[in-house]
Amino acid sequence: MQFAKYSNGLLTNVCEPMNSINQSTFPPMNVVSLRALHPDSRTLPAIDGRIARIEVFDDMAAAESHWHALEQANNFATPYQRYDILKLWLQHVGADIGVSPFIVVGFNATGTPLFLWPFGTHKIAGLRLVEFLGGKHANFNMALWRRDAAATISTDDLRAVIKCIAERADIIKLVNQPLTWSGTTNPFALLPQQRSANFGFSGPLVPDFEALLRARTNSAARKKMHKKERTLAGYGEVRFEQVTDAHDVRRALDSFFKQKQVRMRMLGIADVFTVPGVRRFIEAAATEKFFGRSPPIELYTLSVDNIIVATMGGIVGGGRFCAMFNSIIRGRYATESPGEQLIINLVRACCVRGLETFDLGIGEARYKTLFCGDAEPLFDSYLPLSAAGRWLAVVFAISASAKRAIKQRPVLWSLVRGLRTLRAWLSVRP
Repeated sequence: MQFAKYSNGLLTNVCEPMNSINQSTFPPMNVVSLRALHPDSRTLPAIDGRIARIEVFDDMAAAESHWHALEQANNFATPYQRYDILKLWLQHVGADIGVSPFIVVGFNATGTPLFLWPFGTHKIAGLRLVEFLGGKHANFNMALWRRDAAATISTDDLRAVIKCIAERADIIKLVNQPLTWSGTTNPFALLPQQRSANFGFSGPLVPDFEALLRARTNSAARKKMHKKERTLAGYGEVRFEQVTDAHDVRRALDSFFKQKQVRMRMLGIADVFTVPGVRRFIEAAATEKFFGRSPPIELYTLSVDNIIVATMGGIVGGGRFCAMFNSIIRGRYATESPGEQLIINLVRACCVRGLETFDLGIGEARYKTLFCGDAEPLFDSYLPLSAAGRWLAVVFAISASAKRAIKQRPVLWSLVRGLRTLRAWLSVRP
């Protein structure tokens, strides 16, 4: 069997048959057994899941129809890899930092798309790097799959696909990949991997929010919450709302960016939201509608009278709310935990909607423990495709391992955070 390789629909070369692949091209695989398929996948009609050809697109529009086919219900993907949100990210952020589309699509013999790898490519140290589109604004990275294809694809299949794209890149860098999603193991877990420095944090939802709250808290904690609610209400009318009007979105984002900038400066952490184009990306993703659907980013605020005291933006897909960003105001309102109060209201709204999972993204934080008690394992893969790419893969792997080691040692991680805070304090001294 041969895979034909295309770019923008034009044949560029034919890959080697699978049985002739040089097995030494890649390190030994860390094989992970695939879980049973989600029950909903049984509604999919049976198809031929064998890969007949691979196409690589350097234009998102050329891959759009295949993308939408793989976004349909019962397929396997996170909402971060939706076409509309990645198109806006590439337009407003990715293009400015030199990222070009590198969309890999696998088809069976009848032309049905089996999977789509939403990659982009750019140069680093003169080498061609391939990684997921979305950058730091995607908490979870994964390909789009038909569930039946995800369940049957083998290590050799993945090797063959990577072999087909190897001549156009030096290294593939795949970070923050969930080991499982919606009851199915991520097929990329078959590739060489290492644990990510962080976990993702999520929790199940139930239709009865009050029952969920009682299960997640004790009476003392609920009493403290109610006291903070009353105290905050003493400052003025408290409103939780989803903002959709373009004017209200801009106003909410004004508050978000100001609050986030202050917070990041205090912590001594680089603010990824100051990158040029990020404001335009988020504003567009919170206001522009595609294909008759709502804008991909949902934006929520908690206000006291006309003052926005907390914000949160996220995306929804597959019965799951995924938080992307949040902020809280500083000063007198902050002592009443407005961020927690916003989350409580948002989780209640998600329960009413019938959503099944709520997540607050990657990285540990105390506020996440209220509703997101499940730590979801993530993994990274650094796959060299050329001799020059090998040293870069080693650098990436060592750097990520060091970061993970520090975060797993409370004393070291506390020291790092202390040094960041000291650096921030010194930077604002007159």
